[in-house]
Amino acid sequence: MASQIEQAVILVGHGAAAKDCPRELVTRWKSLEGRRHATGGPPSAEEIELDHRIRTWPRTDANDPYRKGLLSLAEALRPLVAPAALFVAYNEFCAPTIEDAADEAIAAGAKMLTVVPSMLTPGGIHSETEIPEALARVRERHPGVSVLYAWPYDLRAIAAMLAAHTRQLMARPRRESGYFTAERGEVDRSGVVEPGGVDQGWIDRDRER
Repeated sequence: MASQIEQAVILVGHGAAAKDCPRELVTRWKSLEGRRHATGGPPSAEEIELDHRIRTWPRTDANDPYRKGLLSLAEALRPLVAPAALFVAYNEFCAPTIEDAADEAIAAGAKMLTVVPSMLTPGGIHSETEIPEALARVRERHPGVSVLYAWPYDLRAIAAMLAAHTRQLMARPRRESGYFTAERGEVDRSGVVEPGGVDQGWIDRDRER
């Protein structure tokens, strides 16, 4: 960034392995991670190397649709948190890490970081344990920087958002949207279920009256 910033928001997504990343790399890494969680102690050199390979695997919209979705959310969020600068990080599988995003924001001048997870409901290991552990490392590396964690969320506010979205869909009298499963049919481009085959996916079609 050309100009110095004072505050930064870091949007943290779960992250996903690229579709063309070899599955054996991910399986081996998850095995090492699980063993470490069970026994305690720091990550091994192999786990660190695999984590880096998986995170830095080349990404496109096609091989990582999750990343595409999170970046779209970031673009929608950016003007809403201005003048704070917005950065994106991933809890696992993708770069940058939370620590790397924090380093970038601090190098740009940020003295206050607000970390916002994309996970909404409480109780998950990522939002409850792993992200706080990463933030503890950020605070240790940058003791002069204020690091805030926007967690947990107000469940009433989340429920209101979900209800508003639901009401919006329900109020569309001549549209049908949602996930369908056609056990003995398939949906053609007009949205008509025809005999033969099994299909499932998202539909958004005019409902015949």
